[in-house]
Order: sequence, then structure tokens, then C-alpha cells
Amino acid sequence: MNAKILVVDDEEAIRTSIQMILNEEGYRTDTASDGQEALDRIKSEDYDIIISDIKMPKWDGIQLLEKVSHFSPESFFIIMTAYASIDTAIGALRKGAIDYFIKPIEFDDLIMKVKRLLDYKRAASENITLRQRISAPVGFENIIGKSKSMHKVFNLIRQVAPTNSNVLISGKSGTGKELVAKAIHYNSKRKNDIFLPINCGAISENLIESELFGHKKGSFTGATEEKTGLFKVADGGTLFLDEIGDLPLALQVKLLRAIEDKQFLPVGGTVHVKTDARIIAATNQNIFEKTKTGEFREDLYYRLNVVEIKLPSLNERKEDIPILVNHFIEKFCYEMGKPNLRIDNKTIRILMNHNWRGGVRELENVIERAVIFATGMVISPDNLADYLICETNENLYPEILKDAVKAFEKEHIIKTVKKYNYDKDATAKALNIGLSSLYRKMEELDIPTKSFDD
Repeated sequence: MNAKILVVDDEEAIRTSIQMILNEEGYRTDTASDGQEALDRIKSEDYDIIISDIKMPKWDGIQLLEKVSHFSPESFFIIMTAYASIDTAIGALRKGAIDYFIKPIEFDDLIMKVKRLLDYKRAASENITLRQRISAPVGFENIIGKSKSMHKVFNLIRQVAPTNSNVLISGKSGTGKELVAKAIHYNSKRKNDIFLPINCGAISENLIESELFGHKKGSFTGATEEKTGLFKVADGGTLFLDEIGDLPLALQVKLLRAIEDKQFLPVGGTVHVKTDARIIAATNQNIFEKTKTGEFREDLYYRLNVVEIKLPSLNERKEDIPILVNHFIEKFCYEMGKPNLRIDNKTIRILMNHNWRGGVRELENVIERAVIFATGMVISPDNLADYLICETNENLYPEILKDAVKAFEKEHIIKTVKKYNYDKDATAKALNIGLSSLYRKMEELDIPTKSFDD
């Protein structure tokens, strides 16, 4: 690995001596005299390791560390301090630093630690997906995530899986509802029996009853032979009813009885068929609201919703994006017969700032395209779709501070209004300002007070 290292220190003698030692070891080494200069370099270059003094003019090492976590999340950060306070070092480690040195620097110790970190980084880059899967809860290897919201999902799966209780999984398209359903099944006592998915919205209303419950020969035009319904096929296993909110109202009554009685009548049949299928349902709709309008039976809703697992959208767990990106890069490199690629920090920042309407599926498609068009060993912004490049606003704030603050305020208020679905009361509370102040700000910043396009 031809590693690149940035040394940040306001004392020229220290930074140049460290640079000389690292260059002699074969590393490419840049220097910066303060945090601002360092950040400017980090925005334009990818560094494997950043070694920074803790006491500097402009920004100190801790402030730089906090900014690096956003602009260069894959860089290892090492703190240097002449102030031999263990509290300072511990504080830096808690904020994300990988290690620290006490000045004066022992160069042999520096070289050894740098080599060890780079060896670790090399192994990690070659096997990042495997490491993530090992660290994930057992049996959930296809669900990628380390965010708090995903850990909550993992805990719910772990608790509900061993039971026979019905589960309702809710979440937007692309959040991985079927993956969660499979994780529940394969961590249950039914794991050796069938997991049978059916999309309730993909089958016509005329056929779905026959699909679920089967039919007898001659029961309707075209029924030339007897058909076993999926409820019976899933006997002893799990029946996954995806997009349950699209199930016709007339069929909801029969589904409710089948769940309650564990038996049903096939179309045209006169003898009940017994079944022991566990039901996991999923929806991207708010079916509780549909019960209020009569579009979905309330008794069926509560029968399905013994345990509800709400899946966060990708926008609600953006800290998982780097892990997902690496997972998809490895997947598509393998499928396309390409060597393992890596992604630069600027491209990661673009992906972190994007509004992922299509969720994980959209991200997967973006990475598949990037792998296709990557010509070197690194995925860069040039390999992304045009719409991702055009929307990034990095470094587009005006130079004049007053104008820059206004631009940031406008962007932040718009994002918050969208987050709370244009509910001004909720937005004002989130921003910790009064409702009248929010309307005044929106008028001042030329933000429409009604719904506006993304």
C-alpha cells in the first residue's frame, strides 16, 4: 500500500522532521501548519492517516478531528500532545481518534504504529463486508447496518423470532422488509420449513384468493385441476404477505378467519383445510390510517400487528451508508470479475448528502453503475450518475459570512420542514423557535410556506 499521510503541527521543525522520517519509510507525506490548512488539503486529497497536534492556532486538533469524521470518515486520526494529560488523550479517543503520541515523539514508536495501522487498514479494505457480517447479530448476515436504529431492529428480531407470534413490518420501499422477514424465519423454530413470500399487490384481485387458499377443480372457469393454496403450502413454515395494505377488503375477512381458526375453505370447497403457517406481513403504507377510512379491517390489523417492526429509511440512518457502499462494491466487483475497488472520500460525502428517496435499492443501483464505469482502482465522483453530481452543494456557500449564514439557514430550514412533512408546528419545535419566528424566517429567506418540490 502506497499510503498517504498528513502531518499537522504549527511547529515547522516538528512537522518537517516527521515528514522526513515517514518519507524515508516510503510513505507519501504532506504537511499543514493549522487545522484550516489541513481541512483544505483533506477536501482535495484522500489520506490514510492524519497525525495532528492538539494545540494549534485557528482550529485545534480536537476541532479538526470532528471535521475529519465528516469529510474523511475512512482516515485514521492520531493525536499528538506535549501536554501529557491522559484526559486529553482519552477525550480524543472518545471522539474517534485511533491513537495518540506524547511529545517529544519517539520516531521508532511512530513508524511501528503507522505500519501497524496501515496493515490493519489493508486487511480491513480487503474484507470489510466480512468483518461487518461477523460483528452483526448472528443469523442477520444479509442485513447491513451498525446504526442505533438498526440495532433496535436487530433486537426486535432476536426477541420475536423464537415465538409463533404474527409480525407486521412497516417501512418505505427499499428498506429491506423481506430481509427482516427472512431473518425472523431463519432464527425461529420453523427455520427448517418453508419461507414462502407472496406480494399481495402484484396478483390480480380475481386470482389472489385462489393463490392464498387454493381451489377445487371446476370451481370457476379455467379451474381445470385442483390447486393447493399457499396457506397450505406454508404449513409448518412462514407465509410472508408483502404489501398487505393492497389486499382486497373482501378477502381480508377470509384471511382473518384463516389466521384465527388456523383453517380455511379453498375456493369451491366444502371441507376446511387445516394449516399451521406463521404470518409475517409487510407494508409501505400507513394501514392504521386505512382502518379509520374503512379501507382495511381494524380486527385484521390488530391480529397481524402482534409485534410491529418499523424499519428506518436510509435517510434516517446515514451513518450506515459507508458500510453499505463497501458491501455493494464488493458484491458488484465479484459479479463483474473486477478487482476490489475502493471509493474516495469526496464520493462518500456526495452519497452521504444525497436524499435517498429510493432507499437502499437506489444506493445499490448507484454503486452498481459506479463499478461499471470505474476505470481505475478508485470510484470517484466522475463514476456517479449526473443527478448526484449536480445536487451536491459542497463549497457553494458565499464568501461573505452574513450571506453564507443565510444560505445555511435556508438549507437547514428546508430540510427540517421536509423531515416533518411540512408540519410547521413540529418544525418550529425541532428548530427550538416559535411558530411566528419560523414563518418570519421563511418569508425572510424566500422559502414557500406551503409544500414545495424537492
